[in-house]
Amino acid sequence: METEKIKETIHMISDEKLDVRTITMGISLLDCIDSDSDRACERIYRKIMTKAKNLVKVGQQLEAEYGIPIINKRISVTPISIIAAASADQNYFKYAQTLDRAAKELGVNFIGGFSALVQKGYQSGDLRLINSLPQVLSETDLVCASVNVGSTRSGINMDAVAQMGKVIKDAAERSFMANTKMVVFCNAVEDNPFMAGAFHGVGERDVVINVGVSGPGVVKHALEKVKGQPLDAVAETIKKTAFKVTRMGQLIGTLASERLHVPFGIVDLSLAPTPAAGDSVAQILEEIGLESVGTHGTTAALALLNDAVKKGGIMACNHVGGLSGAFIPVSEDAGMIAAATAGALNIEKLEAMTAVCSVGLDMIAIPGDTPAETISAMIADEAAIGMINNKTTAVRVLPIKGKKVGEMAEFGGLLGYAPVMAVNAASSAAMIARGGLIPAPIHSFKN
Repeated sequence: METEKIKETIHMISDEKLDVRTITMGISLLDCIDSDSDRACERIYRKIMTKAKNLVKVGQQLEAEYGIPIINKRISVTPISIIAAASADQNYFKYAQTLDRAAKELGVNFIGGFSALVQKGYQSGDLRLINSLPQVLSETDLVCASVNVGSTRSGINMDAVAQMGKVIKDAAERSFMANTKMVVFCNAVEDNPFMAGAFHGVGERDVVINVGVSGPGVVKHALEKVKGQPLDAVAETIKKTAFKVTRMGQLIGTLASERLHVPFGIVDLSLAPTPAAGDSVAQILEEIGLESVGTHGTTAALALLNDAVKKGGIMACNHVGGLSGAFIPVSEDAGMIAAATAGALNIEKLEAMTAVCSVGLDMIAIPGDTPAETISAMIADEAAIGMINNKTTAVRVLPIKGKKVGEMAEFGGLLGYAPVMAVNAASSAAMIARGGLIPAPIHSFKN
């Protein structure tokens, strides 16, 4: 590398919060299926401990050798609803305990895959897993969960949407942190390295390494050099910056793959913020020219950002996947927190923004007395955006017991803090009570 490029990379890491947000090892558990749940759990434990035994060590070695922070080392597994369905167990907490135990002994940050794919209907294991979620989310520490309730090809399973509103309310009653570890998806992807929604898809290899990169601060700093220039110049600057960030992710992923003797999967290009100063997606949008994120023009600026990140990243890496765009979790982004606290950003605007970015209504604190049907309706709205636009959308809302609009909820660490945001008071209960299936859109029939 040229000396200037090396200096530039060092500056990105030291001053602009550039990091590899996660190295995630995906592990298939299909060969662990057994009708005896005790045997199945033992097989799951042994396979995870064998395949991921050096994951944390290799991540720490790469950090030390290359000076690139690797914030999280994580594991994702095959959706447990598939693995556990062969057993007669009516509750899958035992499987979650096995995952939690393995994750703690390995020293990883999280393990994802306590998941169910119910976009067109339930199988026996799906219902049991979903019914287990409140206990699992509140009584394990490192297990992350997800449920896919819709897809462009299948439509939206409104029975599952209704049930997930109740699950979120139940989990919130048990622990205010429980729902930080669960995502409700439409069009979930099989190679996502980011939590809480990561799971290892059945179409993936037996074991694989996926990398998630992040650099909101790097992008904002680059845009400071093109103040007042046309928006196509802004897009070009973001593309070039995303290229550099993605190159770093591919380097780390390739090295981790070689040292762990595991195939390299994908780089997820998503810009993932943190509550730290200078590490905010919202502040990128404000650098583009908004007084505050949430004002008119926010959706357009976010669309530009998301598209330019994808274009720059795809040029830098042969294997791009996951979600790859810009995340807008309220509690994890200093600029989002400030805008929500000031009243410039509301849930309705966040919903509009999710039409053009990665994921959806993410890490949003809402009043603890919000009805389950209202939460289900929020999920339905997000799923509809994903279904119609053929993109991934998701909901991770957090009812905070005893908290009212404007009060602050503290989650700690990378999860940050957030003001409790107002939800529409008008009821959606009659619609949610109908259940059934919202049919797939006409443009889904492409064969």
